[in-house]
Amino acid sequence: MKLVSWNVNGLRACVRKGFLDYFYEQDADIFCVQETKLQEGQIDLSLEGYYQYWNYAQKKGYSGTAVFTKEEPLSVRYGVGDDESEYEGRILTLEYEDFYLVNVYTPNSQRDLARLPYRLEWEDRMKDHLVRLSEVKQVILCGDLNVAHNEIDIRNYKSNAGNSGFTYEERGKMTALLEEGFIDTFRHFQPDMEGAYTWWSYMNKVRERNIGWRIDYFIATKGMLPKLKSSYIHPHVLGSDHCPIVLELHADG
Repeated sequence: MKLVSWNVNGLRACVRKGFLDYFYEQDADIFCVQETKLQEGQIDLSLEGYYQYWNYAQKKGYSGTAVFTKEEPLSVRYGVGDDESEYEGRILTLEYEDFYLVNVYTPNSQRDLARLPYRLEWEDRMKDHLVRLSEVKQVILCGDLNVAHNEIDIRNYKSNAGNSGFTYEERGKMTALLEEGFIDTFRHFQPDMEGAYTWWSYMNKVRERNIGWRIDYFIATKGMLPKLKSSYIHPHVLGSDHCPIVLELHADG
């Protein structure tokens, strides 16, 4: 089983830059996208063989998530009961027979950290949501979590200390989630790999020089460990300032 997650930073623009070529090449069982930046009716994706689930932001050209899945889920939930998160279309929870899949676009705390208090409240609500789900069955969380967890996950960790996405508070919330029985699947397979990033600024030559951040994740409950086959990044895939990430599961783990 293959799962893909990609912050496309505007799905319509990404489609013009080759999204569908990558989509069909991967032939994923579940394909999650974040920051779709569109409303219902603004795009017509005829993805044969896939069910489509969209959580649109009410604000035009902003946020939004979607999941394309070969297997029809048992249930689909939008948001976690928080008015603002639902208004911004940031959360999709799909229930399958063996696990919950949660696709998330975490709010950015903004350059001046103006939204950091809201972000930290969001993290607490998300953790509660994920822990509750994990009491029922296994959980896979994916998406743009807008945090580089450790120094190894960011190129210039010293100069970025305290900046949005690398504050002590945001990193601490990620640690707190992992301590609830979750694992960062990429670091499970590649604990010491440096230079593995999923986002790069659009500033000149930044991506070419691999001055990046790893802020996109597949997080799973520890009970998923026997099923984990691989977790990796596709930094060569263009079309967004983020690149896709992939999680593969054993069919019989």
